[in-house]
Amino acid sequence: MLVTAMVVNVGLAGSALAQVSPDEAAKLGKELTCVGAEKAGNAEGTIPEYTGKYLGEVPGWNHVKFSGSHPVDPYAAEKPILVITAQNMSQYEAQLTEGQKALFKRYPTTYKMNVYPGHRDFRYPDYVCDRVLKNAQSAKLVDDGMGFEGIGQIAFPIPKSGIEALWNNLLPARAWTEEKVTDLASVLPTGSIGWGRAFARNLAQANSPTVEPKTEGGISAMSWNTTLKPARDNGTMSIAHEPYNYQASARQAWSYNPSTRRVRQLPGYGYDQPMIGTNGTMTIDEDRLFNGAPERYNWKLIGKREIYIPANAFKPNSADIKYADMLTPNHPNPEFMRYELRRVWVVEADLKESYRHVYGKRVLFLDEDTWHAVMSDNYDTRGELWKHAMINYYYHPDMSAWQAGSQFFMDLNSGQYTGYGMSNESKKGPILNEGKFTPDMYTADAARANGR
Repeated sequence: MLVTAMVVNVGLAGSALAQVSPDEAAKLGKELTCVGAEKAGNAEGTIPEYTGKYLGEVPGWNHVKFSGSHPVDPYAAEKPILVITAQNMSQYEAQLTEGQKALFKRYPTTYKMNVYPGHRDFRYPDYVCDRVLKNAQSAKLVDDGMGFEGIGQIAFPIPKSGIEALWNNLLPARAWTEEKVTDLASVLPTGSIGWGRAFARNLAQANSPTVEPKTEGGISAMSWNTTLKPARDNGTMSIAHEPYNYQASARQAWSYNPSTRRVRQLPGYGYDQPMIGTNGTMTIDEDRLFNGAPERYNWKLIGKREIYIPANAFKPNSADIKYADMLTPNHPNPEFMRYELRRVWVVEADLKESYRHVYGKRVLFLDEDTWHAVMSDNYDTRGELWKHAMINYYYHPDMSAWQAGSQFFMDLNSGQYTGYGMSNESKKGPILNEGKFTPDMYTADAARANGR
């Protein structure tokens, strides 16, 4: 069901449409949430009204800040209100993506979607809302959409073009500092699994709760990743700096190799370079479904739709779920996934003629309540549907915002998939917003000093 009129703004045009009228901005925090979602539920009552009744807490999860406790599901007692299968999917096609429908057709006996009652119970802190309101009135695209000027969180809460909506996904409200150990599983159709594990410590200046992150600062985020498994790659480190404007300053990245004890710069890092350990099921620019510079695609804002998406995904990220049970052949075990009917912004990216990428078209589905891309359908350069991906987000009390948990990237041709960003069997879950990282920790010299 298309719930708003179709908006088709092609390419990186749209800079003139960046700022909304005072009347539109005044809707934020009233009929719209402070980040631009419709507060009201839908007419059928299948999407609930936004309550935002919880800030910095999750009922039943007695979380101590910065302890790394694993999430606890506040809705654990709920039962599915609907189970979509290959046999009844025709009744719900309007609320499914092409990738979801392809999974039903390819795996008719094993794939299903458990749909639960919808909940819109958690909210952002006031400082996030204040920044979004400022952006609504003053943020603007620059350099044909390669960057923007404003404050580094949710630049365009009332988007007028595809590239504006994309920037909301590139810079949503998320963790300022993030420390975590996560697992990667490359699952073959036979069920055999290749494993990886990594330690990450990330610093996103765009999400500082104490310093207003103006884009003039230049760098929106810094990442540090150390490979722990497989053993042959143990100690390999990568560092990256993410700009607010990809034309003014390209992404910078460095890698430390423990066998040579040398640091080298990685020119052109990102795009469709394969993610290590995923057997080609995932590209570097697929982390969070799209990241990095947007210039290879024309971006179109298709509109808003009601779709069944992963939501309130505490269960699939809990320590109670073991990988042996979750990582079934061809797709993750549907019994552990939670879907709700939500409104999402649909953004379509078509590859420009003058550029190359393994994906000729990408369709992103952005949850209106968070601006996170929660699903994507990716097509090859012939226009054939190739992959479907999903992310299980959950609200985390450390930062009073939504954390990306387990991500699944499914190849609809080969039958293999990658489980990425999983922490179910880690000793600790993510530690967020503790604030102990500083920019000087994300340099080539720091990598050399930490090498072994």
